Amino acid sequence: MIIRKLALPRRTFLRGSGASLALPLLDAMVPSMTAQARTPARAPRRLGFVYMPMGCDHSRWTPPGDEDLRELSPILSSLEPVVDYVTVLTNMELKNSYPGTHATSNAGFLSAAKAKWTESTDYYLGTTADQIAAKRIGRQTRLPSLELAMDLMSMVGQCDNGFACVYQNNLSWSSPNTPLPAEAHPRIVFERLFGEGGTPEQRAQALRRKASLLDLVMEEASRLDAGLGAGDRTRLSQYLDSIREVERRIQKAESETQDRELPDLDRPVGVPEQYADHARLMFDLQALALQADITRVITFQLARETSTRTYPEAGVPEPHHPLTHHGNNPEKIAKVAKINTFHVSLFAGFLQKLAATPDGDGSLLDHTTCLYGSGMGNPNVHDHTNLPIVVAGGPKSRRSNGRHIRYPEPTPLANLHLTLLDRVGVHLDQFGDSSGRIGELAEPLTI
Repeated sequence: MIIRKLALPRRTFLRGSGASLALPLLDAMVPSMTAQARTPARAPRRLGFVYMPMGCDHSRWTPPGDEDLRELSPILSSLEPVVDYVTVLTNMELKNSYPGTHATSNAGFLSAAKAKWTESTDYYLGTTADQIAAKRIGRQTRLPSLELAMDLMSMVGQCDNGFACVYQNNLSWSSPNTPLPAEAHPRIVFERLFGEGGTPEQRAQALRRKASLLDLVMEEASRLDAGLGAGDRTRLSQYLDSIREVERRIQKAESETQDRELPDLDRPVGVPEQYADHARLMFDLQALALQADITRVITFQLARETSTRTYPEAGVPEPHHPLTHHGNNPEKIAKVAKINTFHVSLFAGFLQKLAATPDGDGSLLDHTTCLYGSGMGNPNVHDHTNLPIVVAGGPKSRRSNGRHIRYPEPTPLANLHLTLLDRVGVHLDQFGDSSGRIGELAEPLTI
């Protein structure tokens, strides 16, 4: 690469032997000899969706006040460092997800559509909001969208009251009969983002060599660094350091897995043993993907519906799903709240990382909107009303503090999807069972 006074192309890559690495948005990518050259680069708009399974304990989820988030609820308390970016929406519903099931909770969350009742392969749902966005803004990135999860999931079989497992296991659908499976293995995600793939044997050889992606591109990175301004050099250094740290954690997880005498039959080799370590690694991969503009649309399922995962890290050694059928037992409800709090804290850490990452004229969080929530309200009765919903991100300059929007009557979650699509320049008249837009969040933005 020869560095000139001309602006770097937005899709500049560092290249090495068998590797390529996308760059974050740098000021040097703004055309020189123009007024733009004296201002930070303009960042793209992005959408993220994080799914929390099996509803919540509303008594500990719902903020006590209305309008301003002067006080966060116990479950949402970890969002305090980024509260200015946060909007909590109370009393949203998924009417098309009835009759209440786990399968339709997951299926309806991003589609707001009614799932066809079937255990076979003739399943039918609807195109999800993330994929509607990806078809527009995904044309500008190497990956139109990225689908991630924390669990390995089967695409076949019956999972819940006559509904095929495909509804329960896939958040994203590119068409009414095309679910998009999610990836849970950090190494595979890393290679999809930054590597050049290859056969399983070739990837295994690369792992045995312990070759670092950064080692392969550092010569060109050094050459590029010499031609950048001070701000861009700092930004590039922080980005490369983040990739190095993710590589180290993946290699550590793989080494620990290889040293175990007994195989982990529930997860692929190389997944961190602790849930929190795995989740943080997956969130960090998302941050890198957004920073490098490899994708602008991401979905992430924290656990599948009916998950029997335990959370000893959060003080809950009992399986999640049975606890949600608590029968109003205070001890069980408190343990569900602990799981809710734990999940939110991981999301909060992700938001803080985005807020600390420079991006154009602000931070990644300024230019990313994240929807966090569940398609189930009260898990004890499997309802789809009063869903736990949080929206975070967007231009901080447009608000003075966080907000709590409390609707007096159940309001379609589809209204929120319609509004968030507007934020990334995708304007629809209708989505699912939408009845309008959410005025408090209406910030029409173009790409």
